[in-house]
Amino acid sequence: MAFSLPDLPYSYDALAPYMSAETLQVHHDKHHQTYVDNLNKLVAGTRYEQLPLDEICKAAYTDKNPALINNAGQHWNHSNFWTWMTPGGGGRKLPAELERLVVAFGGFDRLRTDFIAAGLSQFGSGWAWLSLRGGKLEVSRTSNGENPLMLGSKPLLGVDVWEHSYYIDYRNARHKYLEAWFDNLVKWDEVAAKL
Repeated sequence: MAFSLPDLPYSYDALAPYMSAETLQVHHDKHHQTYVDNLNKLVAGTRYEQLPLDEICKAAYTDKNPALINNAGQHWNHSNFWTWMTPGGGGRKLPAELERLVVAFGGFDRLRTDFIAAGLSQFGSGWAWLSLRGGKLEVSRTSNGENPLMLGSKPLLGVDVWEHSYYIDYRNARHKYLEAWFDNLVKWDEVAAKL
């Protein structure tokens, strides 16, 4: 099975001013395409070739295959990243089932604080995550292309903290990117749908 780059669910300029058209063009068309190309080369003729992407992610981690972890992981991570954002997103209004889990977690403000802190504390490249484990929400971070699927959790929301995701718009101000992203771009309906 050959993997392909998914289309963005919005135009390149739809997320401005929080994420520019230039950022999306470079991030989606160049970086994500490279992960897809590398993944297709890595799985060709191997036992991974017929597996769905989420199973490749898990198997690569179990097999301690760094090239496959990073390229399969980044394809999975980015394919979801585009759908976790929407023009006019963010805000505090959550779907009911997600709201109940957020209250049990400690409330919306704690979720926002912990999620942004996870992104800020990821040294170097990686991701910050909101996941479901044992029926409860957890916030975590992973390096490079890793994701919570590989670690036994169910990812609900992830934000890319590799510099290519924010440097054009925010330079080295990762905190401003994370705050703008969480407050203005998150598609909470998509997060709830992953429950």
